[in-house]
Amino acid sequence: MSGSAGFALLCGLPWLLGVLQAGAGERSSRPTPTKAADFDRVYAGTVNINREEIYSFNYTSKPGQVDAVRVYVKSDSEDLQYPILFVVRQQKGVLSWQVPLIFRGLYQRTYNYQEVSRTLCPSEPTPEMGPSEQIIFVDVASMALFDIEYELLVTRLKSFQLTTDKAFNFTASPSQPQYFLYKFPPDVDSVIIKVVSETVYPCSVVSVQDIVCPVYDLDHNVEFNGVYQSMTKQAAITVQKKNFPGEQFFVVFVIKPEDYACGGSVPSSIKGKGNHTWNLQRTKSLQVTIVPSIKESDYVQAMLFSFLSFLSFYLGSLIVAFVHYVRVQRKTSARRYSPDDGSGTVATSHPITTGTPEGSSYGAIDESSSSGGRQLSSPERGPPRGSDTDSSVEEESDFDTMPEIESDKNVIRTKMFLYLSDLSRKDRRIVSKKYKIYFWNIITIAVFYALPVIQLVITYQTVVNVTGNQDICYYNFLCAHPLGVLSAFNNVLSNLGHVLLGFLFLLIVLRRDILHRQSLEAKDTYTLEYGIPKHFGLFYAMGIALMMEGVLSACYHVCPNYSNFQFDTSFMYMIAGLCMLKLYQTRHPDINASAYSAYASFAGVFGKNNVWFWVIFSVIHIVASLALSTQIYYMGRFKIDFGIFRRVVMVLYTDCFQQCSRPMYMDRMVLLIVGNLVNWSFAVFGLVYRPRDFASYMLGIFICNLLLYLAFYIIMKLRSSEKLLPIPLFCIVATAMVWAAALYFFFQNLSSWEETPAESREKNRPCILLGFFDDHDVWHFLSAAALFFSFLVLLTLDDDLDSVRRDKIPVF
Repeated sequence: MSGSAGFALLCGLPWLLGVLQAGAGERSSRPTPTKAADFDRVYAGTVNINREEIYSFNYTSKPGQVDAVRVYVKSDSEDLQYPILFVVRQQKGVLSWQVPLIFRGLYQRTYNYQEVSRTLCPSEPTPEMGPSEQIIFVDVASMALFDIEYELLVTRLKSFQLTTDKAFNFTASPSQPQYFLYKFPPDVDSVIIKVVSETVYPCSVVSVQDIVCPVYDLDHNVEFNGVYQSMTKQAAITVQKKNFPGEQFFVVFVIKPEDYACGGSVPSSIKGKGNHTWNLQRTKSLQVTIVPSIKESDYVQAMLFSFLSFLSFYLGSLIVAFVHYVRVQRKTSARRYSPDDGSGTVATSHPITTGTPEGSSYGAIDESSSSGGRQLSSPERGPPRGSDTDSSVEEESDFDTMPEIESDKNVIRTKMFLYLSDLSRKDRRIVSKKYKIYFWNIITIAVFYALPVIQLVITYQTVVNVTGNQDICYYNFLCAHPLGVLSAFNNVLSNLGHVLLGFLFLLIVLRRDILHRQSLEAKDTYTLEYGIPKHFGLFYAMGIALMMEGVLSACYHVCPNYSNFQFDTSFMYMIAGLCMLKLYQTRHPDINASAYSAYASFAGVFGKNNVWFWVIFSVIHIVASLALSTQIYYMGRFKIDFGIFRRVVMVLYTDCFQQCSRPMYMDRMVLLIVGNLVNWSFAVFGLVYRPRDFASYMLGIFICNLLLYLAFYIIMKLRSSEKLLPIPLFCIVATAMVWAAALYFFFQNLSSWEETPAESREKNRPCILLGFFDDHDVWHFLSAAALFFSFLVLLTLDDDLDSVRRDKIPVF
C-alpha cells in the first residue's frame, strides 16, 4: 500500500465508522464533553452504547517525588456480554480493564468481580524539568443497549514508596492488586523482601519488577516480567542493586482466584448465570518489610570460616601422624637394642574370656586343630620382591593356589569356631587387587554420573534466572545468599567439608598403605602373620564416595527440587554400602562381593508411589534379607539354586521339629534375627505408609543395617577381650556426638519438595551462623565431620590386633 493511499484510508475511517453507526440506528449523539474531576471524590454515572464518559484529573509533580494514582471502579451489572470498559490514558501509557473483571482458574472455571482497583504506573519528573503538570484521562464506555450504573474514585497514594527496615501493612484481592516502589539507599547493595500474612489462604504471588510500564499486576500476566514466587503465609526474595540500573524496583502483590497453586482446594463459590463464580471474598492482609542483606565482607568471612574449619582437621591429622611416628621410632629403637631369646614369639592374650558362655567360646577348640596356624604364612609368601605386578591372570583368577585339602572351603568355613587364619588363606596380592576394583569403578561412576548432573543443574539455574520463577527451586529464601549465577551460594559452599575431609581421608589411607607396603618389602613378621590383613581398596573407594557426596549435594542445592533429590542421596547409598562391606571384609578377607554386583545393587534404588510398586518392593526386600542372611550365616557356602526350597524344608524339619537343636553359630544367628526383624519392619512400614520420599526411605534402611552391624561388631570385639585403643575410642565418641548434633539440625526442616513451593516457604527460617549459614548448612558441616570420624572408626577399630596372631583372632 502506498503512502497516499494509506493517508486517504485514515482520513476516511471516521466517516466510515459514522456510516456504520448511523446504519445501526443505535447511536445518534457524540460522546459527552470531558469532565474536569477532583481526586478523592466518588463519581457516579451511567453508560450505554450512546453515552460515554471521559474524566480528566490534573495534578502537579515535583522533582524527586513519585506520585502514584489509584483508580477504583464498581458496577452492579452482571452482564458479561456488555461489560463496562475503563480506559486510563497517561502521559506514557494506557491501562484498560472491564467490569465485571474475569479471572480463569483450574479447568477453565471463571471468577468474576464487580469491584476493581488498579494502581497507575507512576511518573517521576527529572530535576531538570522542575515541577510539571500531569493529566490523566479516564474513559468509561459500554456497548450495552441499556444504562449501566458505575462508580469511579481516583485517589493519590500517600504511602507508595517502601522504606528500609520499616514494616508496611495493606490488603489486596484478585481484582484489587497492589504494588509499591522501593529505592536502594546509597550504602545498600542487596536487600531481602520479607512478606508475611497471618492467614494461609487465599494464595498470593509476590513479584519484583523493574520500573517499566505497564506493571504486570494481574493473575494472568504477573509472571510475564521480573522475579516472582507464590505465597501462603511467608515469602522472601533477595534483590541485588546491580540487577536494576535505576536502583529501584516495584514490589507487586497479586491474589490468585484459586488456591490450588498453593496446595489448597478449589473454593466453594456463589454460582451465577452461566456457571460463573461471583465476588468471592478473597481479601488478604499482608505485611512487607525490606531489610538489607549481607555485604561482600560477609561472603569473604563465610568462605574463610569454611576453609579454616576443615583445614583444622588437616592440622590435627598432622599432629597425630607426628606423634605416631615418634612412638614407632622409639619402639623400633627399643626392639633393635633389646635382648632376643630366639623364640620369635609374642605374648598374646586369649581372645575370649572365661566369662563367655560355655559352648559359644571361640577358644573352646584346641588351637592345634586349626589348620590355619600351620599354613598361615603360605599365602603371604608369594613371589619374590618386585613381582607384585598387575597381572590380569592373577587379578581375574578365582582359584586358590593351595593344597587341595587346605583350600576346601566347605571343610574350613563350616567349622564351629573360625579364626581369621581360616578366612585369610588366599594370595594377598590377588585379594588386594580385587578390592582395588572398587576404587577404580567408583571413579568411573563418579565421572560419568557427575558430568550430566552438573549440566542439568546449570540448566535448572539458567531457567530460574531467565524466567524469574522462584517456585522451581525449594530454597530457604530467608537465608539464600546469591553469588554470580547461583541463587543460594551458602548451600553450595557448606558442602566444601565433604570434599576436603574426603581428600584428607584418602591421604590418611595412602599413608597407611605406604607404611604397609614398606613392611611387606621388609618381610616384617608382624605384617605377614599378625593382625587384620590390610586391603585398602574399599577405604580408597569410601574416600572418593565422601568427596562425590559433597559435589553432588552441592549440585542438588543449586536448585533443590523433587527431580534433583536423587543427586543428594546417590553416593550416600554407596557410602553406607561400602562401610558395611568393609566391616564384613575385616574378618572375612577371603569372602568378598564382586565390585560390579555391589555397585549394580546400589544402582537399583528407585521408587514410585503406587500400591503395586510397594507390594513388589516389600516382597523383594524380605526375600533378599533372607537370602543374604543365609549367605552370611553359612559363610557363603549355602548354594542358591532350584533345590534351595527343599534344603530349607529339610533344615527346618531337622533343626526345629525333629529336634530343637541349638544354632551352630549363635552370635551370627542373633545378629541375623535382629537384622531381619528390622528389615521386615521397614518393608511393612513402606507397604502401609508408602512414603513419597523413597530415596530417604532407602537410605534409612542402609543406615539402620550399618549401625546394627557396627554395634554387633563392637560388642563381639569386647566379648572377645579385644581392646579399643585411644584413637578408635576417641573416634567412636566423636562420631556419636557429632552425628547427634548433625541429626538435630537435619530434622530442622527449612523446606520440603514434598509440598507446594508456597507451603515449603512456610518453613523458611533466618540464618543462624555468621548471618550466612542456616540450619541445613550446619547439617552439611557436621555430617561431613561425622562421616570422616565414622571412616576413621572403621580404619582404626582393629589396630589393637596388630600384635595378635591371626590364628588367635576370632571371626564374627
